Amino acid sequence: MAAYENRQYLEAFRLWRLASEAGNPEADYRIGLLYAKNEGVIGSLPDAVAWYDRAALSGHIDAQFQLGLIYFHGVQAAVGPNRPEMWRQSTAARLGDKAASVHDLVFPNGTGVPRDLDTAFLWMSVAAEAGKAEAQAILGDMYANGQGCARDHATALRWYQAAAEQNAASGQFALGDVHYQGRGVPVDFAQAAAWYQKAAEQGHVRAQVALAFMSLKGTGLPANAEEAARLFQSAAAHDDTIALYNIALLRLSGKGAVKDLDKAETALRKAARKDYLPAIQALAEFYALGTAAEPDLREAAYWYEKAAERGDAQAQFFTGRFYATGTGVAPSIRQAAKWFERAAENGHATAAHNIAVFYLNGNGVTRDVAAAIKWFERASEGGISAAGVQLGRLYSAGNGVPRDQARAAEWLSKAADGGDADAKTAYAVFLIQDDPSEARLAQARTLLTDAAEVGHSAAAFQLGGLHMGRSGGPVDLPAAAQWFKRAASAGHVEAQHSLALLYSDPKSSLKDPQAATSWIVKAAEGGNAAAQFKLAVMYCTGQGVEQDLAQGVTWYEAAARQGHTTAQYNLAAMLGRGQGREADPAKAAEWFKAAAEQGMVEAQLALGDALRAGSGVAQDRDSALRWYRQAAQQNNEGALRRLQAMGESVG
Repeated sequence: MAAYENRQYLEAFRLWRLASEAGNPEADYRIGLLYAKNEGVIGSLPDAVAWYDRAALSGHIDAQFQLGLIYFHGVQAAVGPNRPEMWRQSTAARLGDKAASVHDLVFPNGTGVPRDLDTAFLWMSVAAEAGKAEAQAILGDMYANGQGCARDHATALRWYQAAAEQNAASGQFALGDVHYQGRGVPVDFAQAAAWYQKAAEQGHVRAQVALAFMSLKGTGLPANAEEAARLFQSAAAHDDTIALYNIALLRLSGKGAVKDLDKAETALRKAARKDYLPAIQALAEFYALGTAAEPDLREAAYWYEKAAERGDAQAQFFTGRFYATGTGVAPSIRQAAKWFERAAENGHATAAHNIAVFYLNGNGVTRDVAAAIKWFERASEGGISAAGVQLGRLYSAGNGVPRDQARAAEWLSKAADGGDADAKTAYAVFLIQDDPSEARLAQARTLLTDAAEVGHSAAAFQLGGLHMGRSGGPVDLPAAAQWFKRAASAGHVEAQHSLALLYSDPKSSLKDPQAATSWIVKAAEGGNAAAQFKLAVMYCTGQGVEQDLAQGVTWYEAAARQGHTTAQYNLAAMLGRGQGREADPAKAAEWFKAAAEQGMVEAQLALGDALRAGSGVAQDRDSALRWYRQAAQQNNEGALRRLQAMGESVG
C-alpha cells in the first residue's frame, strides 16, 4: 500500500501481482481497482472485472460489491479515436475471421461488460449478506424494482433497514422513499421526513432535495421556506440539477432566501447546461421577460430552441414565432414552419393554425391545401375559432378544394357557436353572400349585432352596410350611420370612408360636409385608396378644404401607389403640367402607363401621345400605335383620329 499511496502505481502493481500469485484476494481486488481507475495500467473495466471476480470468489466483500455494481449498470465499449473498441472494429473489418484470435490475445476480457441483472443480483446478495451496507441498500432497490429477482417490497424494506441500522445514508434515504410513497407500508410523511433528515445530515444529496420539498410544502413537518432554501443550496453545491433549479426559483422570488437575480441566473444556467428541461424553460422565460434587466431576446431564443429540441410544445411554438418574426434570431420562414409543425404535432392548437396558414400560402413549405385543411381541423378541435373560419372560407371559395357550401356553413357555424366575434362576423357575411333571403338576413343581423356589441368593428361595418340596403334589406340611413360610426370610431377605415360618403351625399338627409371632410381625412390617413383619391380631388378643387394643389398631388400619389386607376391618371396629368409639383414628364409617363395597363382609355391615349412625341420617354412610333389601337378598340374618337392622321388602321 505504501507504493500506491506514494503514487508509484507500477511498483504497487508488481507487488500486488506477487501477492496475487500467492493467493491473496486483497491483492486481486487492488489490481482490479488499478484497472478500474486507469492507474499504472491501461484502464479497462472488463479487466477489472476479471480481477474482482478472483477476489470475490475468495470472499472479498468489496470485490463482490464492485462486481454487483458493474453488472448492474453494464459497461458500454467506448468508441472513438485510440479506443480499444475502435481498434477491435477496424481489425475485424480488415482481418475478418482471423481477427478473433488477435482480439483474444490483446483483449482477453473484451472491451465492454454487458448488463447482467441476474449476475448483479447474485453478487449484491452475497455482499449484502456479508454485511456491506451499500450493497444492502442497492439490493433493497433491486427487490423494490424487480431487477434480477421478483419484486418484493417486504424484502426490500428488510434490506433498507439493515443498511440504515449501519447508518448508511443510502439506506436511510431509501426508507424515506418507502414511507413517503407507501411501498409495502402505509404512507407516513412524518416518518419519511425523519429518515430523509438522517440521510441529509450525512450529506446525501437526494435526501436533501426530498427534505427540501417537504419543508417547502409543509409535508410531514412544519413548512419552513428558509430550511428548504438551505437544503436546496446544500444539494446545489454538489451540482444537483433539481436543487439548482429550485434554489434559483427561490432566489428569483425571494422566498426563503434573499432575492438575488444574479445567483438565480447562475443556478438556472448550471441546471440548463445539464439538459434539465424545467431549468431550460425557466431560463428562456427569464431572458424573454427581462427579469434581471432589459429582455435579452437572443438568449431567450437560444434557450427556447434548446427546450424545443427536447420536445416542449410551447417552446417549439415560441421558437417558430421567433424565426417568423426575426426576434433574437435571423428570420427564417422555413425554420418557423418546421417548429410550428413540431409544436402542432405535440398538440399546440395555435401552432397548428399557424402551420396551416403556411401550407395554405406556401410559406416555408410547399403549398399543400390538404395539409392546410388537416392542420386547420386540428386547430379548430383545439378551440381556435379562426381555424374554423379559414376552413369555411376555403370550402366556400373552392380554394384548392371542391367548392362545398354545406361544409363551409358547417365550419363557420361551429366557429360562430364558440362565441368568437370574428367567427360570428365571418358566418354572417357567408350567410348574406350565399343566400340573402329574409330569414338568412335576420340570422346574419343577429350574429353581427352580437359581435358588434362586444366592440367588433368589422361586424359594426357590416351592419352599416345591411342598413344601407346592400343585400336587399330595408334602408335605414340613421341606423347605417350609427353602425358605421361605431366601426369608424374604432379605426375601421372602410367604415370611415362609408361614413364620409354618407355625410357628403347631397340626397341624404344626413348630409354634413364638415363631418364628411373629417371622416374622409381619417380614412385617407388610414390607407383607404378611394378616400385618398377623394381627398386629392377636394384639395385640387377646394371642395370642403382650402385649395392646395401640392396636397392634391400627394394624395393622388398615395392612391396611385395602391393601384387606383383614376388617381394614377390624374397624378400623371398634374406631373406633366407641373401642377402642385415641379413638372416631371418621365414620372408622368410612368403613371400614364400604370393606368393604361389597367385599361383606362384616356391613359392609353395620353401614353400614346407621349410616345409619339417623345415626351418623358424615348420616341417610339410603334409603341404609340399599339396604345392608340388599344384605345381605339374601346371606341375612343381621339385615338381613331390619331390613327387616321398617321395613316394607320385600327387592326
